[in-house]
Amino acid sequence: MLIGRMRAWQRGWHGRTKIEKVEFQSMAVWHAMPWLFFLSWNSVPLALSLRHETAAQVLGWSLIAVAAAQCVHANRTVRRSVDHYLHRAPLPRRDLAVTCALLAMALGLALALQAIDGVKDGMMGLTVLYVVIPLGQSLAFAVTIRAFLARFVLLAAGIVGAFAAVGARGGQLVAFGVLVGLAGLMTLLSSRCGAWTLSVMWEVDRAREVEARLAVAEERLRFGRDMHDVMGRNLAVIALKSELAVQLARRGRPEAVDQMVEVQRIAQESQREVRELVRGYRDVELGVELIGAQGVLEAAGITCRVTGSAAGLPAPVQSALGWVVREAATNVLRHGDAGNCEITLAVTRERTTLVVENDGVPEVSVAGTGSGLAGLRERLAAVDGTLDFTCEGGRFRLSAEVPLSRAEAGSPREQEVLR
Repeated sequence: MLIGRMRAWQRGWHGRTKIEKVEFQSMAVWHAMPWLFFLSWNSVPLALSLRHETAAQVLGWSLIAVAAAQCVHANRTVRRSVDHYLHRAPLPRRDLAVTCALLAMALGLALALQAIDGVKDGMMGLTVLYVVIPLGQSLAFAVTIRAFLARFVLLAAGIVGAFAAVGARGGQLVAFGVLVGLAGLMTLLSSRCGAWTLSVMWEVDRAREVEARLAVAEERLRFGRDMHDVMGRNLAVIALKSELAVQLARRGRPEAVDQMVEVQRIAQESQREVRELVRGYRDVELGVELIGAQGVLEAAGITCRVTGSAAGLPAPVQSALGWVVREAATNVLRHGDAGNCEITLAVTRERTTLVVENDGVPEVSVAGTGSGLAGLRERLAAVDGTLDFTCEGGRFRLSAEVPLSRAEAGSPREQEVLR
């Protein structure tokens, strides 16, 4: 049962995005911070410094209990306060009211201890330093920095005045004021800075999502525009010539056949242009395919090593070799029981060579090429490339070569247009 829960937690953790992991870690720190200060500044020092009189013991342990309640409530409030800061939820007014009430109770008990001199000299300052921490943490997320500072100035003045009323004097009052200010600045920096970082990260994430959507929309518009340019004129001509052929056929004119032959030619030309458009739309990048193939193979438990870089290669070469990588990775996954795969890309001034080699392949006949490799040969032939493969000793080796001189010069059709 425990192992199953740990595995489920691990899968859930790996399923989070980077920003979600950062937010989770920040929330863990914010939840732990009040308890850390509770142990180091309040409970242990106060318990050790209480005098042995009954009143001092009762007030002191009651103050420790209220301080623990402050920690519990701070943990309940921090999530809502952070969500408010990140514009996910409204201001948690009820939680803040409870936080203020607990602070008032804690300060009341501290004042009572001060009045009866129930704590040894110098130890009440740590208690005052702690009891304002939960309120400061909640306010740091809930209000602006200016409003936070104004509230803490008023809080410091009120605490100093209250302790003056129960007999504190001189340097002790100054210390109380300084400690309240220190607690406020500490909670503001530790809480607000982290929340601001999260806010920026979420804004960047949303901006990237919007950018991706805009890119998709722009690409759809571009594809629609290209499709309109390709098909609009041809369909209009087909409609006119079909109508003319109908009229000629009704009159028994032999020219109707010529018009329909022309319609057939235009339709075939439209098909060819659409295929070229779709083929250009589906061009792949070799670098992206290499990274994708490595990730897919390693996810399947196959050790994959990629050597070489596709930077600077012409787009036709990247597209053709990208399809080779995709088909080769598919074959490694489908056939045999591979444990290792090596993908090597070698680029010289004359040619680019891509080699994909893997183990775990049963002995097969060299004639069994399959339709996938035949399709790759057709793609490579468009850039004057060649494809070869061997299978020996349980290892399959696929090699593709593309000369760079012709690829950089462009396809025969592009050369004809340039001339």
